[in-house]
Order: sequence, then C-alpha cells, then structure tokens
Amino acid sequence: MALTTVAVTPGRDFELPPLIMGAQAWRGPDMVASDAWVHTFTDDEVAEIEVAIRPLDEVDIARITRRDFPLPSLETKFDVIRDEILAGRGFALLRGLPVERWSIREATTAYFGLGTYFGSARSQNAMGHVLGHVRDLGRDAVNDQTARIYQTRERQMFHTDSCDIVALLCLKTAKSGGASALVSSMTIYNEMRKRRPDLLRVLFDPIETDRRGEIPEGKKPYFKIPVFNWHEDYLSAIYAPRYIESARRFDEVPALTAKQRAALDLFNELANDPALNLEMDFRPGDVQLVHNHTILHDRTAYEDWAEPEKKRHLLRLWLAVPGARPLPEVYAERYGTVTIGDRGGIIVPGSRLNVPLQVV
Repeated sequence: MALTTVAVTPGRDFELPPLIMGAQAWRGPDMVASDAWVHTFTDDEVAEIEVAIRPLDEVDIARITRRDFPLPSLETKFDVIRDEILAGRGFALLRGLPVERWSIREATTAYFGLGTYFGSARSQNAMGHVLGHVRDLGRDAVNDQTARIYQTRERQMFHTDSCDIVALLCLKTAKSGGASALVSSMTIYNEMRKRRPDLLRVLFDPIETDRRGEIPEGKKPYFKIPVFNWHEDYLSAIYAPRYIESARRFDEVPALTAKQRAALDLFNELANDPALNLEMDFRPGDVQLVHNHTILHDRTAYEDWAEPEKKRHLLRLWLAVPGARPLPEVYAERYGTVTIGDRGGIIVPGSRLNVPLQVV
C-alpha cells in the first residue's frame, strides 16, 4: 500500500500508514529465545582486529577510515549484519573483544575502526566528540537543563539518538543495574494503531523537543518534529521524552495538551511492556548496534563502584550509514541535513571533530 509523506497539522484527519510487517516489528520474548542477533568473535577474528590496530599508534583516531582498518575475513560478515540492522530486526550484538587486555588507546582504535564498517562517525556533543564516553559524571538531568542523561546513573527512559545507528562498546560494568533495553518502535506503532488510532494520529504532529543547550547556528534552543514520520513508504520514529518535557521551560513553548499527554503516555506504556521489549546485560567487550529509526533504547538505573578505576564505562559512536533509508526534510532540524551517509550528530559553532581518550 503506497502512501505519500505524511505532513499534518494538529487536529487534521488523515489516513494512517499501514501496519508494519516483517522482521522490524518484533517482540522481546521472541528475541530472548533466539541468539541470531549475536555474533561472537573467534580467536582468528580478534587476531585480525589486533593486526589492524598496530599501525595506528600515532594516527588521529577521528580520521581513521575503513581503508585504514582492513578486516578481510570480517568485511562480508559486517556487511550482512549492517543490512540486518537497516532492513531487518534493527539491532545486533558483537561479543568478545578483549578489552581487559587492551589499553584505552587500543580499545578506542579498535572500536572506531570497527565502526567504519557500519558508517561514518558523527559529533555527539558541542565539543565535537565523534566518540563519546558514557559514564556517570554526577550530573542531574532533571534539575540541570544542560545535562545529558548518559552523564548520570539515572534510568534513561526509552528514546532515540540523533543518527542512523548508535553503537556502544562496554569497557566496564556497574556494581549492579545498568542493563540495556530495546523495543521496536514499529511494534509500538502497530499496537497504537490497533488500540487507539486517534492518539496515534497525534504523534504525527510536530512536538517541541529541547536541544539541552547544544544549539546549531541560527536555530532555536528547541526543535519541532513528529514522533512518527511516514516518508517514501518508510515509517521512522524519533523520540526523547525527557527533552520533550524539558522543552516546556521555554516561554514560547506551550504546555502539552491532554491528548498529547495521553498519546505519549500510551507510547511509553507500550515501550515499557515486557511483552514487547528486550532487556540484556552487557559484558566487557560487547558492541551493541541499534537502528534509531526503528528501535528505541533504554538503560536501567545503576549502582556504581566506589573505586574510579572500576566504574561503569562505555564508549559510544553515532553513525551515518551509506544506503540508509530516506528521511523527511523535517529531520534536518535535528540531523543538520537528511543527506544519506552524511547526516546526524550535533554541530555547533566552533566545534572541531575529535576523539577524547579520557572522560571529559
């Protein structure tokens, strides 16, 4: 059933896109019962990665390309995994990188090099970091309106990031908690369409979302975009519930209407339903890859270790992917551009792309 791009105004009645069928609309218990989404590196594959690391001791990591990081036996496997992320279930887990024996430089180089097989790294903050450190910095994402939730130990809530694929490498785990959770936004769409199509329509209307102080040149401190967008026969979701709430701090941003609140509440209720979502614990050396346009991700709250050297620590990449789906022009408000392979990230005046080896 071919429909054109949905571009709506509040209260307008329109034909909803069809139910999303196939691998993208999965349920968590089915994923738990399968290990098809896990690739465990063999000893030979790890050795191949380590060979690729060695010549790059003095290289600017931010400038590493796929050509600089040859992986002849893994290249075809990564191509298959990338296609499954973009057009299939939307996520994968690569397991078994020996991060315990690697220096932070070696782990960062290996991770960035692997990332080049899935896309090009995008800036994740106003400092131009194309590789981010996910670690508790003691910030308060509720009362500090510039704090990012990954800088805290708080639960993240289901959300999307500003890129095609978000990747996480686990270096160290928390004392307790900090599990990763995923849910298909396509399954949420299907459930809302069946149960409350009237509320689902509300999520095709633009809603204000806070930029949390990271403001591109010439832009407002918030942007407006629908949660669900239908474009060229693709349904995509973009969602940041904490930032939708905090955008209400601006005088010109209205309070959420009763119907918006009801629609967002149902969306969140479905995302948090264990019949729909999937929870997993990371191990050191795990790399998780998630397709933002069809998957929401979350992290449970956690208790960390007292010793600084033992604290939970993940590395993150935001990737723009060649061959990714087309996105409507409204995504340029958050992604900068909708050009496939060159979109996403946070660019503010004066930022220079770089890879910090320490938490900043």
